[in-house]
Amino acid sequence: MKSLEWLRKVGNAEGISYLLLLGVAMPLKYMAGMPEAVRILGSIHGFLFVLFMAALFRVWQTQKWPYERVAMAFLLSIVPFGTFYLDKKLREETSR
Repeated sequence: MKSLEWLRKVGNAEGISYLLLLGVAMPLKYMAGMPEAVRILGSIHGFLFVLFMAALFRVWQTQKWPYERVAMAFLLSIVPFGTFYLDKKLREETSR
């Protein structure tokens, strides 16, 4: 699988896990007293975030992205919905 395609797929999975963590697990923890939801989803999200960083590093190396672009992709990964925006931009680039 190509490195950009892998980054997009992992980014989407990481973005979904982040939204589930913020929108489902955190309310369950603080409103329903279920801290295990954060522990489980937090672990999954953490794994996917590390995988995203590895995929981003690989793209940086193979695609010769400039440092600024890598930094922007990293910043988008810590903003809710950011990885979906990154995916949209990458799709637009690859379809040209």
